[in-house]
Formats: sequence, C-alpha cells, structure tokens
Amino acid sequence: MKRSRCEQYSGRLAGAVFVSVLILAGCAVPGFKVEGKIEGKIGVIDAQRIFEQTNAGKKAKDNLVGFSKNRQALMELEEKELRRMEEDLVKQASILSPSARREREEQFRRRVQEYQQKAADLNREVQEKQKNVLDGFRDKVEIVAAKVAQRLGVQIVVDKSKGGPTIYHEQSLDISSQVIEEFNREYP
Repeated sequence: MKRSRCEQYSGRLAGAVFVSVLILAGCAVPGFKVEGKIEGKIGVIDAQRIFEQTNAGKKAKDNLVGFSKNRQALMELEEKELRRMEEDLVKQASILSPSARREREEQFRRRVQEYQQKAADLNREVQEKQKNVLDGFRDKVEIVAAKVAQRLGVQIVVDKSKGGPTIYHEQSLDISSQVIEEFNREYP
C-alpha cells in the first residue's frame, strides 16, 4: 500500500526525533557513545554546600550577617524612638490643645512614614548587598569548578542546588568536594 506524502514526512520526522533523543542521551550519560562520535562526562556540584563549607563562603556569610545585624540595630533604635513619641503623645493628649494635639499627631505620622521608608530602603540595601556577595561568590565557584572539571576530564558541570535543573544524579558524579578543596586553596 502506498503512503501519502504527509505519512512519509511524519515517519521521517519521527526518525529524526528518535536520533536526536539518542544523541542527547549520549550527552547526558557519562561515557555513553553514539556511533563513536559523541562522548560526554558530566559533573555535578552543590553550590549551596560549597558556599557553606568553604572558608570564603563562611567569611561571606559572616559579612552578610554582620551587615544585616547592623541595619537591624539602626531600625530598632528608630522603633524605640517611635514608641517613646507615641507614649508621650498618649500621656499628653488630654492636656494639649486640639491644634497642638493635631500637630503632634501629624508629626508622629510623618515619623512613622519616614521609618517605613527607611525600613524599605535598608531592606533593599541588604538584599542588594546579598545579591552582590552571592554573585561574586558564584563567579569564583564557576572559575574553580571549571578548573576542577578540566583536571578531571569533565565536559559539563551541572548545579544540583535546590531549585536547580538537576532532579537526580549518581553520587559518583558529584565533584563538590574537589571544588571545595580547590576553592579553599585559591581563596583561603
């Protein structure tokens, strides 16, 4: 029975998709060969573990914690001042004239708004600092991971950190320990 052009095309397309899947599978499995042309070796790292277990990562974390605590202390001072203002306002409300009371209430509202704006600004500042520190650390991890991968003959390195693209991997593919060792040598 003769096949239509549409059936012939879809048959070829299915064949091409199958070959593409085989080629991709060859890149995703260490040492797997397709017709002797494609061979791949994959390494996996846990960037979060590297951050937590390297000297530079620990220093960066301490730096971020100190920065955040400093900003938090500033906000606590502002908060105490606002509470004191509010208590004074409540205590003096009965003896103040209506215009003086309105003026003090308006002054208190402005201070609350300033406090809220300052809190938002400091929060943004902390987030920006955190992003800059983590981006700088990630850049260093990429450099060190590339050196380790080249030394081990790994052709691709995938991050298995939470939210990363890796769902499953053989434990033997994890090169995080080697990256941590190298990282501590390069960034003591």
